[in-house]
Amino acid sequence: MGAATAFLRQVARRRHRKLAKQDAAAEQEHVLLRLVGKAKNTRFGRDHDFGAIRNITDFQARVPLRRYADMWDAYWGADFPELRDVSWPGLINYFATTSGTTSGESKFIPVTKEMIRTNAMAGVDLLCHHVMARPNSDVLGGKSMMLGGTSVLEERAPNVWIGDLSGITQKRWPAWFQQFAFPPPDIALIDDWEEKVHRLAKLLEETDVRVISGTPSWVLVLFEVQQKLLGRQANASSLYPNVEMLVHGGVNFSPYRARFEAFLDGRGELREAYPASEGFIAVQDSGPADGLRLIVDRGLFFEFVPLEELDAPNPTRLTLAEVEPGVNYALVLSNCAGAWAYFIGDTVRFVSVDPPRIRITGRTSYFLSAFGEHVIAEEVEVAAAGAASELGVHINDFSVGAFFPEPGKSVGGHRYVVELSRTPPASFAETFSRLVDDTMQAGSKDYRAHRSDGFGMAAPEIWPVAPGTFADWMKSRGRLGGQNKVPRLINDEELFSNLCEFAEQRRL
Repeated sequence: MGAATAFLRQVARRRHRKLAKQDAAAEQEHVLLRLVGKAKNTRFGRDHDFGAIRNITDFQARVPLRRYADMWDAYWGADFPELRDVSWPGLINYFATTSGTTSGESKFIPVTKEMIRTNAMAGVDLLCHHVMARPNSDVLGGKSMMLGGTSVLEERAPNVWIGDLSGITQKRWPAWFQQFAFPPPDIALIDDWEEKVHRLAKLLEETDVRVISGTPSWVLVLFEVQQKLLGRQANASSLYPNVEMLVHGGVNFSPYRARFEAFLDGRGELREAYPASEGFIAVQDSGPADGLRLIVDRGLFFEFVPLEELDAPNPTRLTLAEVEPGVNYALVLSNCAGAWAYFIGDTVRFVSVDPPRIRITGRTSYFLSAFGEHVIAEEVEVAAAGAASELGVHINDFSVGAFFPEPGKSVGGHRYVVELSRTPPASFAETFSRLVDDTMQAGSKDYRAHRSDGFGMAAPEIWPVAPGTFADWMKSRGRLGGQNKVPRLINDEELFSNLCEFAEQRRL
């Protein structure tokens, strides 16, 4: 074991002792009061009487729930890009650009030096959990690869930088971590995803990588390019002989798990993380079935709105002391970058409340209810993963949308555009449809009611498509690579129609 990993192990022991004794609910109130105290003299703080806030109840009485558009219109937009003492003290030096998964409209999410530090500490948590689970680990004996977007940042105003969150992260790596970071700056700066992947694949032949992280579908693309360079199928033992951990996050991993487990072949562990533009929210500290542990002491204060109340005039706002396992909540946070009682757009469900561990169940905008069926992303992901497992196939990616009644089709239903790693058997579509439909009916009473006797909804349509279809489609939309995610549920009829037109030429 190298000296760096030995030191990390000491840090890990201390962190685990602290977490074992942690009162998460009490810690959250302390975090909120620290945030409020820090921002009380900002314009937002004065507008909401931060100086009089003594507890969570005071905060919730003074600060209403807001979405991005609300914060932008009321506070961020007028002074952008130079936000000084607006909702966080000082000048905001960074903005992470994001357009979500389906929208093409750019958003600019404030990122402060305080947030960057807390994100880095959350990354340390991830490494701590890894070394505690692996006594023989030497995870810092080689490189940690983050497969993100371009690290090029645009200086929009003096000392105000805008760009991909991964670029901000790489620009502000902690000094101690720079020796372990990969890829090197000349490749990280490449904006062309295809060129970046091919340059990476060649450099990786001579690089000792211990950690791989990135969106699963794009990591698979990198693996495939590496195998093409070798001219043969290969797994981790030949491509990454010393790999210890593959970190995934941002999407439900169920459809990908079998593929990655086969690739790793016992060489390294899979560990999930939940980073967002607004902060690093949770990490996997135990087995995959146990969910992700909320990071409650690193500058984020969480609230949870029951999903059925999302559009209510005065929705219930729950804290960690009030949530229940098994309920879907819209996640709300206040952070050390000036977002306050802010819907980040994700939905979660608690696996346990002590300690607080969650699963990501989808997006607040990701409901498929064209016929009143009220389907969420997690349900279709579980159904598709189960069907793929039963059929012994590997899914590269998939999206689901609605098709509607038309001549020859008296009822509408759901259409699954499914990209597999290789050509499926002739009976695939029919069998996959039956398996998905059975799982959906067993798990969702609304879906089952609308599928009853085939009067409300038809059985799912399955469109298997050729490998590379989704990468090509994302490229056609200017959304190739990095942190761009294939939308799992598509409510936008125009966008889903665009996907179907694209996929029609690649159907198997």
